[in-house]
Amino acid sequence: MANDQGAMNELHWLIDMVQTIEVGLVVLDRDYHIQLWNGFMENHSGIAPNAIKGKNLFTSLPDLPAAWLKQKMESVFMLKNRTFISWEQRPCVFTFNNYRPITGRADHMYQNVTLLPLASLTGQITHISMIIYDVTDIAVNKLQLKAANQQLEHLSQTDDLTQLYNRRHWQTCLDHEYDLFSRYQGVASLVMIDIDHFKHINDTYGHVAGDKVIAHIAYQLSQSLRETDRAGRYGGEEFAVVMPNTSGADAWHFTERLRERIAESTVTFDGLTIKVTVSLGICEIGKHISSSSNWISCSDKALYEAKQTGRNRSVIYSPEAQAAPEVPVAVASPESA
Repeated sequence: MANDQGAMNELHWLIDMVQTIEVGLVVLDRDYHIQLWNGFMENHSGIAPNAIKGKNLFTSLPDLPAAWLKQKMESVFMLKNRTFISWEQRPCVFTFNNYRPITGRADHMYQNVTLLPLASLTGQITHISMIIYDVTDIAVNKLQLKAANQQLEHLSQTDDLTQLYNRRHWQTCLDHEYDLFSRYQGVASLVMIDIDHFKHINDTYGHVAGDKVIAHIAYQLSQSLRETDRAGRYGGEEFAVVMPNTSGADAWHFTERLRERIAESTVTFDGLTIKVTVSLGICEIGKHISSSSNWISCSDKALYEAKQTGRNRSVIYSPEAQAAPEVPVAVASPESA
């Protein structure tokens, strides 16, 4: 009798633990009918064990990812091995609201889920157990840390005034594109952009107005870029754009559209309207380019030519012209490049 009483006590304690433990416990038979639904599941779903016991899990909870979850469960039944589902793989299997005050910024509970095979006395896998862990605090902390790191990375790469790449990160993009050319002999173009008469703008309107002009040009540039282009602030009033898979002629069409867009726009400062233009130098990469710094140098030569021949224009660098000093070192149209 004493042994029977002890066994009854152990069973009572086990049932009490199952119902009060701070993890979800669900037991399903081979047809996904619910055999156990503990207190954690009741508290978070609002469904009492007596109301759901014997019913099909997926019929009772239609919001569950049925096809995906059944595939996971079938592997447990067939292979007789446990399966783990991380919140990073799927934030939640059961859509439960999050009530934790510390992690209240999360609308739903993040969950880790373990699927365990349960054998009968004959050794056959007849049931499966789901253990649901609330990992909202861990998930939120990790997501916040990830967001903070991404923000820091963005700040380390970005020029504060223009929100374009800063010179250091842009140089990394340029070096990468040059390395690709060295390996695969692809096509790409480099564009250098300089604001015309910028010193006059600073002297006439002040440096605050000059900063506004720089930010305005950066905005016009960012609105003209393709997704693959990499634009940065190269110097005070100078910008640079790496254009992958772009010939010099195609880059010239880009710079002309940008040049006209800037020339037609205005900057307003303290009730004054400031008109501004830019000059642009283009260099298509080729065998005449020996390094990324040499690529910049050739683009600068084209930019210098644009400045010397009237400003507010685009010029393509010509290696043939460079080889013959008596001929201008650059040309101003893709047809003659």
